[in-house]
Amino acid sequence: MHLRKRYLVTGGAGFLGSHLCERLVARGADVLCVDNFFTGSRDSISHLFGQANFELMRHDITFPLVVEVDAIFNLACPASPVHYQQDPVQTIKTCVHGAINMLGLAKRLGIPIFQASTSEVYGDPEIHPQEEGYWGRVNPIGPRSCYDEGKRCAEALMFAYHRQGGLNIKVGRIFNTYGPRMHPNDGRVVSNFILQALRGQPITLYGDGEQTRSFCYVDDLIELMLRFMDDASDFTGPMNMGNPVEFTMRELAEQILDLTGSASPLVHQPLPQDDPRQRRPDISLARSHYNWEPTTPLKNGLVRTIAYFEELFRQGVLR
Repeated sequence: MHLRKRYLVTGGAGFLGSHLCERLVARGADVLCVDNFFTGSRDSISHLFGQANFELMRHDITFPLVVEVDAIFNLACPASPVHYQQDPVQTIKTCVHGAINMLGLAKRLGIPIFQASTSEVYGDPEIHPQEEGYWGRVNPIGPRSCYDEGKRCAEALMFAYHRQGGLNIKVGRIFNTYGPRMHPNDGRVVSNFILQALRGQPITLYGDGEQTRSFCYVDDLIELMLRFMDDASDFTGPMNMGNPVEFTMRELAEQILDLTGSASPLVHQPLPQDDPRQRRPDISLARSHYNWEPTTPLKNGLVRTIAYFEELFRQGVLR
Protein backbone atom coordinates (compact mmCIF):
# COMPACT_ATOMS: atom_id res chain seq x y z
CA MET A 1 0.00 0.00 0.00
CA HIS A 2 1.43 3.39 -1.01
CA LEU A 3 1.46 6.13 1.61
CA ARG A 4 1.98 9.10 -0.70
CA LYS A 5 -0.95 10.45 -2.66
CA ARG A 6 -0.79 9.39 -6.30
CA TYR A 7 -2.08 11.84 -8.92
CA LEU A 8 -2.94 11.15 -12.54
CA VAL A 9 -2.30 14.22 -14.72
CA THR A 10 -3.65 13.83 -18.26
CA GLY A 11 -2.06 16.23 -20.72
CA GLY A 12 0.83 16.26 -18.28
CA ALA A 13 3.48 17.07 -20.90
CA GLY A 14 1.60 20.16 -22.04
CA PHE A 15 2.12 23.76 -20.93
CA LEU A 16 -0.09 23.71 -17.82
CA GLY A 17 0.36 19.98 -17.22
CA SER A 18 4.15 20.20 -17.00
CA HIS A 19 3.96 22.99 -14.40
CA LEU A 20 1.34 21.04 -12.42
CA CYS A 21 3.44 17.84 -12.49
CA GLU A 22 6.45 19.85 -11.31
CA ARG A 23 4.54 21.30 -8.35
CA LEU A 24 3.08 17.93 -7.35
CA VAL A 25 6.49 16.21 -7.55
CA ALA A 26 8.00 19.00 -5.43
CA ARG A 27 5.31 18.35 -2.83
CA GLY A 28 6.45 14.75 -2.61
CA ALA A 29 3.36 13.27 -4.27
CA ASP A 30 3.54 10.41 -6.75
CA VAL A 31 2.69 11.63 -10.25
CA LEU A 32 1.58 9.60 -13.24
CA CYS A 33 1.87 11.89 -16.26
CA VAL A 34 -0.17 10.75 -19.26
CA ASP A 35 0.12 12.39 -22.68
CA ASN A 36 -0.24 11.40 -26.34
CA PHE A 37 2.26 14.13 -27.38
CA PHE A 38 -0.03 15.74 -29.95
CA THR A 39 0.91 19.15 -28.52
CA GLY A 40 2.76 18.11 -25.36
CA SER A 41 6.54 17.70 -25.35
CA ARG A 42 8.98 15.47 -23.51
CA ASP A 43 11.24 18.51 -23.21
CA SER A 44 8.66 20.15 -20.91
CA ILE A 45 8.96 17.36 -18.36
CA SER A 46 12.48 16.02 -19.03
CA HIS A 47 13.78 17.67 -15.83
CA LEU A 48 11.43 15.37 -13.86
CA PHE A 49 12.63 12.10 -15.43
CA GLY A 50 15.16 11.36 -12.66
CA GLN A 51 12.59 11.79 -9.87
CA ALA A 52 11.53 8.52 -8.20
CA ASN A 53 7.98 9.83 -7.71
CA PHE A 54 7.42 10.77 -11.39
CA GLU A 55 6.21 8.35 -14.05
CA LEU A 56 5.40 9.02 -17.72
CA MET A 57 2.95 7.04 -19.86
CA ARG A 58 2.19 7.63 -23.52
CA HIS A 59 -1.56 7.24 -23.93
CA ASP A 60 -4.51 8.87 -25.68
CA ILE A 61 -7.40 9.30 -23.22
CA THR A 62 -10.00 8.80 -25.95
CA PHE A 63 -9.18 5.14 -25.15
CA PRO A 64 -9.87 3.73 -21.66
CA LEU A 65 -7.08 3.79 -19.10
CA VAL A 66 -6.85 1.33 -16.21
CA VAL A 67 -4.57 2.58 -13.43
CA GLU A 68 -4.70 2.95 -9.65
CA VAL A 69 -4.52 6.56 -8.44
CA ASP A 70 -5.95 8.78 -5.67
CA ALA A 71 -7.01 11.80 -7.74
CA ILE A 72 -7.23 12.89 -11.38
CA PHE A 73 -6.37 16.19 -13.04
CA ASN A 74 -7.91 16.01 -16.54
CA LEU A 75 -5.97 18.57 -18.59
CA ALA A 76 -5.70 16.64 -21.87
CA CYS A 77 -6.81 18.61 -24.93
CA PRO A 78 -5.16 21.01 -27.37
CA ALA A 79 -6.06 24.47 -26.03
CA SER A 80 -5.09 26.90 -28.77
CA PRO A 81 -7.16 27.51 -31.93
CA VAL A 82 -4.29 26.63 -34.28
CA HIS A 83 -4.00 23.18 -32.65
CA TYR A 84 -7.61 22.33 -31.82
CA GLN A 85 -8.78 23.33 -35.32
CA GLN A 86 -6.08 21.15 -36.90
CA ASP A 87 -8.11 18.00 -36.13
CA PRO A 88 -11.55 19.17 -34.93
CA VAL A 89 -12.99 15.65 -34.72
CA GLN A 90 -10.14 14.50 -32.47
CA THR A 91 -10.59 17.65 -30.36
CA ILE A 92 -14.24 16.79 -29.71
CA LYS A 93 -13.32 13.16 -29.00
CA THR A 94 -10.66 14.24 -26.50
CA CYS A 95 -13.11 16.56 -24.73
CA VAL A 96 -16.02 14.11 -24.69
CA HIS A 97 -14.69 10.53 -24.91
CA GLY A 98 -11.71 11.59 -22.79
CA ALA A 99 -13.98 12.99 -20.08
CA ILE A 100 -16.15 9.86 -20.16
CA ASN A 101 -13.09 7.64 -19.75
CA MET A 102 -11.62 9.72 -16.92
CA LEU A 103 -15.00 9.95 -15.17
CA GLY A 104 -15.38 6.19 -15.46
CA LEU A 105 -11.97 5.74 -13.85
CA ALA A 106 -12.82 8.22 -11.07
CA LYS A 107 -16.13 6.47 -10.46
CA ARG A 108 -14.52 3.01 -10.29
CA LEU A 109 -11.89 4.22 -7.83
CA GLY A 110 -14.17 6.59 -5.88
CA ILE A 111 -11.72 9.48 -6.23
CA PRO A 112 -11.96 13.23 -6.99
CA ILE A 113 -11.47 14.54 -10.52
CA PHE A 114 -10.54 18.04 -11.67
CA GLN A 115 -11.74 19.05 -15.12
CA ALA A 116 -9.74 21.74 -16.91
CA SER A 117 -12.53 23.68 -18.56
CA THR A 118 -12.10 27.02 -20.27
CA SER A 119 -13.30 30.59 -20.59
CA GLU A 120 -14.29 29.56 -24.14
CA VAL A 121 -17.50 28.10 -22.67
CA TYR A 122 -18.67 31.73 -22.51
CA GLY A 123 -18.06 32.23 -26.25
CA ASP A 124 -18.24 35.87 -27.36
CA PRO A 125 -19.84 37.15 -24.15
CA GLU A 126 -22.68 39.67 -23.84
CA ILE A 127 -21.81 40.39 -20.20
CA HIS A 128 -18.53 41.71 -18.85
CA PRO A 129 -16.75 40.53 -16.78
CA GLN A 130 -17.90 36.91 -17.05
CA GLU A 131 -19.18 35.25 -13.89
CA GLU A 132 -19.88 31.54 -13.51
CA GLY A 133 -23.68 31.88 -13.64
CA TYR A 134 -23.49 33.22 -17.21
CA TRP A 135 -24.50 30.55 -19.75
CA GLY A 136 -22.46 31.94 -22.62
CA ARG A 137 -22.93 32.85 -26.26
CA VAL A 138 -21.30 30.15 -28.37
CA ASN A 139 -21.62 29.43 -32.08
CA PRO A 140 -22.31 25.65 -32.03
CA ILE A 141 -21.21 25.11 -35.66
CA GLY A 142 -18.36 27.63 -36.08
CA PRO A 143 -14.66 26.81 -36.52
CA ARG A 144 -14.06 27.10 -32.76
CA SER A 145 -17.04 24.94 -31.79
CA CYS A 146 -15.03 21.69 -31.66
CA TYR A 147 -13.31 23.11 -28.57
CA ASP A 148 -16.01 25.41 -27.15
CA GLU A 149 -18.83 22.87 -27.35
CA GLY A 150 -16.48 19.98 -26.54
CA LYS A 151 -15.58 21.64 -23.24
CA ARG A 152 -19.22 22.56 -22.55
CA CYS A 153 -20.16 18.89 -23.05
CA ALA A 154 -17.32 17.82 -20.74
CA GLU A 155 -18.75 20.12 -18.04
CA ALA A 156 -22.22 18.62 -18.61
CA LEU A 157 -20.74 15.12 -18.20
CA MET A 158 -18.97 16.11 -14.98
CA PHE A 159 -22.17 17.40 -13.42
CA ALA A 160 -24.20 14.43 -14.69
CA TYR A 161 -21.79 12.02 -12.95
CA HIS A 162 -21.87 14.22 -9.84
CA ARG A 163 -25.68 14.36 -9.65
CA GLN A 164 -26.29 10.75 -10.64
CA GLY A 165 -23.50 9.04 -8.72
CA GLY A 166 -22.25 11.58 -6.18
CA LEU A 167 -18.82 11.77 -7.83
CA ASN A 168 -16.45 14.34 -6.32
CA ILE A 169 -15.85 16.77 -9.20
CA LYS A 170 -13.95 20.06 -9.47
CA VAL A 171 -14.57 22.14 -12.61
CA GLY A 172 -12.20 25.05 -13.28
CA ARG A 173 -12.78 27.50 -16.16
CA ILE A 174 -9.27 28.57 -17.14
CA PHE A 175 -8.75 31.98 -18.74
CA ASN A 176 -5.68 33.08 -20.75
CA THR A 177 -2.57 31.76 -19.04
CA TYR A 178 1.03 32.33 -20.11
CA GLY A 179 4.57 31.58 -19.00
CA PRO A 180 7.65 29.47 -19.76
CA ARG A 181 7.03 26.24 -21.74
CA MET A 182 4.23 27.72 -23.82
CA HIS A 183 4.20 25.98 -27.21
CA PRO A 184 6.06 28.28 -29.63
CA ASN A 185 3.58 27.59 -32.43
CA ASP A 186 0.36 27.62 -30.44
CA GLY A 187 -0.88 30.75 -32.20
CA ARG A 188 -1.65 32.46 -28.89
CA VAL A 189 -1.16 36.15 -28.58
CA VAL A 190 1.61 36.16 -25.93
CA SER A 191 3.83 33.62 -27.70
CA ASN A 192 3.03 35.13 -31.13
CA PHE A 193 3.99 38.64 -30.08
CA ILE A 194 7.16 37.52 -28.27
CA LEU A 195 8.40 35.43 -31.21
CA GLN A 196 7.59 38.16 -33.73
CA ALA A 197 9.44 40.71 -31.57
CA LEU A 198 12.50 38.48 -31.07
CA ARG A 199 12.65 37.73 -34.82
CA GLY A 200 12.20 41.38 -35.73
CA GLN A 201 9.04 40.53 -37.68
CA PRO A 202 5.96 42.78 -37.81
CA ILE A 203 3.66 42.23 -34.81
CA THR A 204 0.20 41.17 -35.97
CA LEU A 205 -2.78 42.93 -34.41
CA TYR A 206 -6.19 41.61 -35.44
CA GLY A 207 -8.93 44.15 -36.02
CA ASP A 208 -8.23 47.50 -34.37
CA GLY A 209 -6.12 45.94 -31.57
CA GLU A 210 -8.52 47.28 -28.95
CA GLN A 211 -10.03 43.90 -28.06
CA THR A 212 -9.11 42.91 -24.51
CA ARG A 213 -7.79 39.83 -22.74
CA SER A 214 -6.68 39.13 -19.19
CA PHE A 215 -3.43 37.24 -18.68
CA CYS A 216 -2.66 35.00 -15.70
CA TYR A 217 0.91 33.87 -15.02
CA VAL A 218 1.15 30.08 -14.90
CA ASP A 219 2.45 29.83 -11.30
CA ASP A 220 -0.57 31.75 -10.01
CA LEU A 221 -2.97 29.50 -11.90
CA ILE A 222 -1.35 26.26 -10.67
CA GLU A 223 -1.57 27.53 -7.08
CA LEU A 224 -5.34 27.97 -7.43
CA MET A 225 -5.70 24.58 -9.12
CA LEU A 226 -3.98 22.90 -6.17
CA ARG A 227 -6.03 24.78 -3.56
CA PHE A 228 -9.23 23.78 -5.39
CA MET A 229 -8.25 20.11 -5.55
CA ASP A 230 -7.05 20.05 -1.92
CA ASP A 231 -10.44 21.35 -0.79
CA ALA A 232 -12.31 18.47 0.86
CA SER A 233 -15.62 20.36 0.88
CA ASP A 234 -18.44 19.65 -1.56
CA PHE A 235 -17.67 22.79 -3.63
CA THR A 236 -17.66 21.63 -7.26
CA GLY A 237 -17.38 24.90 -9.17
CA PRO A 238 -17.51 25.74 -11.98
CA MET A 239 -15.00 28.34 -10.87
CA ASN A 240 -13.27 30.96 -12.99
CA MET A 241 -9.48 30.73 -12.86
CA GLY A 242 -7.61 33.71 -14.27
CA ASN A 243 -6.49 37.27 -13.86
CA PRO A 244 -9.17 40.00 -13.68
CA VAL A 245 -6.77 42.73 -14.89
CA GLU A 246 -7.57 43.57 -18.51
CA PHE A 247 -5.22 44.69 -21.31
CA THR A 248 -5.85 45.57 -24.94
CA MET A 249 -3.88 43.68 -27.57
CA ARG A 250 -2.13 46.94 -28.47
CA GLU A 251 -1.02 47.45 -24.84
CA LEU A 252 0.34 43.89 -24.71
CA ALA A 253 2.25 44.37 -27.98
CA GLU A 254 3.76 47.65 -26.76
CA GLN A 255 4.89 46.06 -23.46
CA ILE A 256 6.56 43.19 -25.31
CA LEU A 257 8.29 45.58 -27.72
CA ASP A 258 9.59 47.55 -24.75
CA LEU A 259 10.83 44.47 -22.84
CA THR A 260 12.54 42.88 -25.88
CA GLY A 261 13.94 46.14 -27.26
CA SER A 262 12.56 45.10 -30.64
CA ALA A 263 11.92 47.55 -33.48
CA SER A 264 9.14 45.39 -34.96
CA PRO A 265 6.31 47.47 -36.46
CA LEU A 266 2.63 46.86 -35.61
CA VAL A 267 0.49 45.66 -38.53
CA HIS A 268 -3.28 45.07 -38.67
CA GLN A 269 -5.09 41.99 -40.02
CA PRO A 270 -8.84 41.21 -40.21
CA LEU A 271 -10.41 39.85 -37.01
CA PRO A 272 -10.83 36.01 -37.10
CA GLN A 273 -14.36 34.55 -37.09
CA ASP A 274 -15.98 34.24 -33.64
CA ASP A 275 -13.01 35.91 -31.94
CA PRO A 276 -14.32 37.44 -28.68
CA ARG A 277 -13.99 41.23 -28.26
CA GLN A 278 -13.64 41.05 -24.47
CA ARG A 279 -12.54 38.39 -22.02
CA ARG A 280 -12.14 38.96 -18.29
CA PRO A 281 -13.02 36.66 -15.40
CA ASP A 282 -15.04 37.56 -12.35
CA ILE A 283 -12.94 35.78 -9.69
CA SER A 284 -15.25 36.37 -6.71
CA LEU A 285 -15.59 32.60 -6.11
CA ALA A 286 -11.80 32.02 -6.10
CA ARG A 287 -11.40 34.94 -3.70
CA SER A 288 -14.16 33.84 -1.32
CA HIS A 289 -13.37 30.10 -1.28
CA TYR A 290 -9.56 30.16 -1.41
CA ASN A 291 -8.52 33.74 -0.63
CA TRP A 292 -6.76 33.64 -4.00
CA GLU A 293 -5.84 36.22 -6.53
CA PRO A 294 -2.95 36.50 -8.97
CA THR A 295 0.23 37.99 -7.50
CA THR A 296 2.45 38.17 -10.63
CA PRO A 297 2.24 41.50 -12.51
CA LEU A 298 2.11 41.18 -16.32
CA LYS A 299 5.54 42.78 -16.74
CA ASN A 300 7.24 40.29 -14.36
CA GLY A 301 5.58 37.31 -16.04
CA LEU A 302 6.48 38.57 -19.51
CA VAL A 303 10.15 39.00 -18.49
CA ARG A 304 10.30 35.31 -17.46
CA THR A 305 8.42 34.16 -20.57
CA ILE A 306 10.64 36.20 -22.91
CA ALA A 307 13.74 34.75 -21.19
CA TYR A 308 12.40 31.24 -21.87
CA PHE A 309 11.96 31.92 -25.59
CA GLU A 310 15.34 33.69 -25.82
CA GLU A 311 16.94 30.53 -24.40
CA LEU A 312 15.23 28.43 -27.11
CA PHE A 313 16.79 30.74 -29.73
CA ARG A 314 20.20 30.42 -28.06
CA GLN A 315 19.89 26.61 -28.10
CA GLY A 316 18.95 26.66 -31.80
CA VAL A 317 15.52 25.12 -31.04
CA LEU A 318 13.94 28.24 -32.56
CA ARG A 319 15.28 30.35 -35.42
